[in-house]
Amino acid sequence: MAEGLRDILDAAARGVFPPADGGTSVVPQHGARDAGVVAFTAHSVVFTDEDEGWVRGTLAALDCDPLAATMNARFLAAFAERTGRATDTIDVLLAGAPLPGRPEVALREVADPGHPRVVSALRRRDEVRVWAADGGVLVLGRGVGGRLEVAVEVAEGARHRGLGRELVTAARQLAGGEPVWAQVSAGNARSLRAFQAAGYRPVASEALFLRP
Repeated sequence: MAEGLRDILDAAARGVFPPADGGTSVVPQHGARDAGVVAFTAHSVVFTDEDEGWVRGTLAALDCDPLAATMNARFLAAFAERTGRATDTIDVLLAGAPLPGRPEVALREVADPGHPRVVSALRRRDEVRVWAADGGVLVLGRGVGGRLEVAVEVAEGARHRGLGRELVTAARQLAGGEPVWAQVSAGNARSLRAFQAAGYRPVASEALFLRP
């Protein structure tokens, strides 16, 4: 594949995926902050500035199903050691098309750069915007490959009322005409249900490696 990471992600958001040929594409990082692996159906993309020969040699040495090699714990551990980076978990990667109209949930944009959610989001994203709702917070920012990413937080007392679904739907309406991406831990079934109910599609799994 000759495309860069952003090209691959933009195509996936449109429903056009890498060929399901069991292969692995190795592409440069989009920026210094983010490296990692995106595993689509029967095709993985490793985005790193490390030597491509090291990536392919390490994968070839694993005694495991080749289709699962890039998400194998031994490869991810080797990736972390090689790059000096750390990863938290393997996430489900979802994409939602932009929506017209205005959010139904009442939102108040937070302009304070010292707000805890702004400070937290800036560790992983650029151009961060934060909105507060009654019982929740919505964050939009530029993450992996410059894609627009959403994160939400719902207070304990506001759960089970559909607020999470309303917030992630609002993200699609605030996206300015581009797709919105979400990374959700595979075990967070409640959040996955909220995103899918709001029209987001699971497209891949992702392991993201950040600098300390």
